[in-house]
Amino acid sequence: MLFIDIMKKPLVVKKPWGNFKQYTLNKPTTVKILTVEPGECLSEQSHRMRDELWILLDDGAEMEIGDKKIHPRKDEEIWVPRNFAHRITAKDKRVKVLEISFGTFDEADVVRYEDKYGRESAEKSH
Repeated sequence: MLFIDIMKKPLVVKKPWGNFKQYTLNKPTTVKILTVEPGECLSEQSHRMRDELWILLDDGAEMEIGDKKIHPRKDEEIWVPRNFAHRITAKDKRVKVLEISFGTFDEADVVRYEDKYGRESAEKSH
């Protein structure tokens, strides 16, 4: 797992059939699957009230987190701490990413630095 910041590592429980990773237990979380179409990208953004864990479901993503650009492979786990600018871009094919948000999920918490679709920060529109 690529940790941009310190994160408590997930609990790994071994079972006769394999294992499972437990990322959260009875904590406020929001779970989504992001689908980014070829040639498209999320806005460059950050959040004050939540951290995010991205788990790649496909190859082909370019991710920007802070000042780092990475090209993770399928099944890699990327930790995005709150207040870090971040973005996902799908280069040549559709990319799906499982996103687990830790903390308060609120679209009004999105701070956009750049957005090719012309959207403003939710924070600025209030």
